[in-house]
Amino acid sequence: MYYDHFGLKEPPFKITPNTEVFYTGGNRGAVLDALLYAILNGEGIIKVVGEVGSGKTMLCRMLQTILPDRIESIYLANPSVAPEDVLHAIAFELQLKLPKNADRLKVMQVLQNHLLARHAAGKQVVIFVEEAQGMPLATLEEIRLLSNLETKHDKLLQIVLFGQPELDENLNQSNIRQLRERITHSFNLMPLSSKEIGEYLIFRLRSSGYFGPPLFNAAAVKKLANAANGLVRRVNILADKALLAAYSENQYQVTAKHVQAAIADSEFGLERSRQQAKKSQALLWVALLALGLALGFAFSKWSQNPLQKSMQKEMNVGANKHNIKTDAMEANAKEASSPAKNARSNDVETNNRQMTTLAPSADILTNRINATNVWLANQPPTTVSIQLMGASSDAQLKTDLEVLSQQMELDNIYVYRTKVNNQPFLTVLYGSFANRFEATEALKKLPLELQKNHPQLRTIAGVLQETK
Repeated sequence: MYYDHFGLKEPPFKITPNTEVFYTGGNRGAVLDALLYAILNGEGIIKVVGEVGSGKTMLCRMLQTILPDRIESIYLANPSVAPEDVLHAIAFELQLKLPKNADRLKVMQVLQNHLLARHAAGKQVVIFVEEAQGMPLATLEEIRLLSNLETKHDKLLQIVLFGQPELDENLNQSNIRQLRERITHSFNLMPLSSKEIGEYLIFRLRSSGYFGPPLFNAAAVKKLANAANGLVRRVNILADKALLAAYSENQYQVTAKHVQAAIADSEFGLERSRQQAKKSQALLWVALLALGLALGFAFSKWSQNPLQKSMQKEMNVGANKHNIKTDAMEANAKEASSPAKNARSNDVETNNRQMTTLAPSADILTNRINATNVWLANQPPTTVSIQLMGASSDAQLKTDLEVLSQQMELDNIYVYRTKVNNQPFLTVLYGSFANRFEATEALKKLPLELQKNHPQLRTIAGVLQETK
């Protein structure tokens, strides 16, 4: 829309990772070079950590483009893969042919033979794992075991973990220390500084065909940098909207006013406002609590005054007299009431209590969780199901289940509770299949919208292990 207005040949701030406009500033170029060196020469596991929107995916894509031809790379983008399925996922990405119903040992054997063949041909295989902070610890441990595949001199498989800061928290747990010890190279993508953001803006504009003076003035860059918190994705979103705001006013330079309009139109801008509002509210409650404590202390001092004690004593005497009269009136009223009326009243009260107790409280989510508990208890461990989706919110999953119930049989939908990163999580499964072949055929017949979620095959044994 605004491209011709600013003399641009293409969108300058698309959030889709485009390796042709990789920004080497902010230490990104140095991290890329170090990653390349670590893959070519390393013998352990490599870890890259950065906040959401810091550029991890761009770095991963860029790394894949510059790797020499002798290195074969595969990409695992689904963090929720179960430990019993991760080997199948890797074999699928490597396009390995497996026999039907191949167990873990068989898959490992086929995988090792493939890696040995690639090594004999002078090739190297590397796995890129995205969103590794969302992987179950057992799955990470299964991946760690793959690093044991080696010859006398070389590792057969190189592993690179990309994740958010929560990945470091997961790796600090004692039950995953063996994986932590195998990490030989660690890199952190730090937020861009205000100066680097200014350089990044002009770099992206130049890459899109702009040749004029800086489009964003100093005040606009400063305001945008503060709002973006140094995260590249936020910079792209705000810069695009700020250009649109300037275009709508027929201006040829982006000012702080245009950036402010972009911030107001962005979700994380609203989030920041809500956080500030919550902070102000918390401070207000602290102030009110302090005031209440102060008043309480003052009142306690005043109550120790002899005159006040005398007044309080008189008030208590009057209250006692009032209570005596009230008790007598209630006794007379109780005697005046008929036994039949009391009986009817008691019957109504009892019936109401029973109706309240028997009132149905189950909803679609509760029904499916209860059905799943029975289903899990009666299925063989080798039964295979299809993991469709997950959610951290009961309300959201209820809505999703209502939609699913219109697309497939509700009786074949199962839901169980677990934890991801120590936070409550709900997982949705579909169907009971005797083997992986049947489950794979059923997966192919799922609605396209569900297939876009990259559903995974799960065994009952793996599900039970996850719910412990």
